[in-house]
Amino acid sequence: MQLTIEATGDNVKAISYLLAKNPNNIYERNHKGHLVRLFYSKFSETELEVTIFVSPDPIELLKNTSNIYDITHYINDREFAVSSIFCSFIKSALGTALNGQPKEEFLEWVGQPFSFHFSFGPVVSNLSDQQIMDLFEPLGYEIEISCGETDYSFDIKQKSTARYISLKGLCTLQNGLRQLFILIPVLDNYKHYYIDEKEIEKLERYGQGWLEDHPQKEFILRQALRFKEIYSIVENSKNNMTSNENKQEIEEGNAVKVRLNDLRYEKIIETVNKIEPRESIVDFGSGEGKLSLRLGFVNGVKEILAVEPSESATIRALERFDKAEYKVGFVTPTTVWGSLFYYDERLKGKNIMILCEVIEHIDEFRLPKVMDTILNEYQPKVLIITTPNREYNSVYDMEEHFRHNDHRFEWTREEFYNWCSNRVDNYPYKLIFDGIGEEHELYGCPTQMCMFVRKEV
Repeated sequence: MQLTIEATGDNVKAISYLLAKNPNNIYERNHKGHLVRLFYSKFSETELEVTIFVSPDPIELLKNTSNIYDITHYINDREFAVSSIFCSFIKSALGTALNGQPKEEFLEWVGQPFSFHFSFGPVVSNLSDQQIMDLFEPLGYEIEISCGETDYSFDIKQKSTARYISLKGLCTLQNGLRQLFILIPVLDNYKHYYIDEKEIEKLERYGQGWLEDHPQKEFILRQALRFKEIYSIVENSKNNMTSNENKQEIEEGNAVKVRLNDLRYEKIIETVNKIEPRESIVDFGSGEGKLSLRLGFVNGVKEILAVEPSESATIRALERFDKAEYKVGFVTPTTVWGSLFYYDERLKGKNIMILCEVIEHIDEFRLPKVMDTILNEYQPKVLIITTPNREYNSVYDMEEHFRHNDHRFEWTREEFYNWCSNRVDNYPYKLIFDGIGEEHELYGCPTQMCMFVRKEV
């Protein structure tokens, strides 16, 4: 992962002062096990080229953490692509330029525009080339997008899915970097971390002077914040994103309660409350235990098995359960390190089994075996499955892409209906379909749900 900054014209040497990096030295810092380097490959009166890149350490990612035993730890592009993680790695190295605070004698150059060429990559993004161009062209950049060549020994594809982005334009170094530090995370498939007031403050600070009038402002905010409820707070604050009132709303969780993920949990809890009996529940793919925690407060529930293959996620779930252990009426879930691909006698014959946003992470050809294990071997009284409704992706301006890079598929409502219907041909279950989230008149709800209810035999 790397970012190269080129500049041509008079006085380009001043850029080194804005960066606060000596062109005669290689800058090297270790950031949480990852090596950050910055060096100059050109430095003359009229030409400057500086590159900052990160060499990630995959071993360090696992060393001294519970991830070393994580059976879901796959090799992926996350640590090797220019992304929100990359921005966090290099932020301290470029802090002087981002904040426009060089030594006092060089302050006059902060507002000086230069003819810049920014190039960065590889980028792994669900956005189309046109969407990427719509982000950068209004800022005055000439943009080129290219794909890396492949060299497979067998015929899969001729071009890599990773892209490299080149931007040319006249701007100040501070503005150019600030635009990148907002727009690179907008491109990032994985920006799913918790959004709080610090993210809003960053948008206000780095977006000052250019984001307010950007024609794609709404899209940028939606992508940067990921949750439209918090985005609405930003819009309604009339460009005062850090007001104490908005901060308080976020801190108290009022905005968070209406996230789609929370709506799923609320719908599942509402559904479970209507099921009799509901003494025993299996939460498959329980992750960090957010749904299992809520299930622990449902009246009538006596046993919850939180099944998860990731040890690191299970540890976080245990911490969450420990905090609620002494609350009145709470049934502490039992964590089970397991997978849908391995039969576990402990899961057989339970009242309710839940797969909340799980099946889309499994290859389609593997699903029949998974469902046979559930419906034929485990035989829950009720099976609840939720999964994204692909049609609703049009509302998110991502018709051609999945909502998460790990999704193996996303189904339309008809595809989900047919798949569920085909599953019960040989099993004594009836189906009940429902939707979760705000319903669109054309595209339905963002999440679709099906209940498999076992018939009396």
